[in-house]
Amino acid sequence: MAEFPSKISTQTSSPNAPYTSTLTFGFLSVDVGFTKSVPGILMIVEIVLGLLVWALVADSHYHSNPAYGWVMFVAVFSWIVTLLLFVMLLLRLQLKLSMIPWPIVLLAYNTAAAILYITGFITCAAAVQSAVRTSDYNKRAAASFFACLVMLGYGASSFFSLQAWRGNSSNTATSQATGTNNV
Repeated sequence: MAEFPSKISTQTSSPNAPYTSTLTFGFLSVDVGFTKSVPGILMIVEIVLGLLVWALVADSHYHSNPAYGWVMFVAVFSWIVTLLLFVMLLLRLQLKLSMIPWPIVLLAYNTAAAILYITGFITCAAAVQSAVRTSDYNKRAAASFFACLVMLGYGASSFFSLQAWRGNSSNTATSQATGTNNV
């Protein structure tokens, strides 16, 4: 009778198995598919445009107008929290914290960020005045424009978070946030 080889390599596949693009580095798992989902793309857009908002306001002489202090708070706070949530979802850390209702947390955060950005956009747009320095005027006007885009991004994220919470969506972020990803 022949002996079994010391190592056997088998590969099993199923035509109905969901495709997930997950990279694993030891205990760390990176879900590349999240960056290709609508919520992932929206988070990337919010991070990039949010960075533009606070960089443009910070580069102008915003200390002379107290309204820009609020715009800076909204932009920097939302940017940091969105960046942290993006990294957490990208690294699939929410699966390790399964006691937290992630769809509700994402819905609450995206809705709150949209409301904060509505106030930040209105404040920023109302405070743009023709100034002695035209570069400050241009930076503040551009910051208002990008704040409007970020506000729309958070509004869209709120919509998709609501869909995920209701269970009406089957995208990567939904399966990640609820922990139903079959990996």
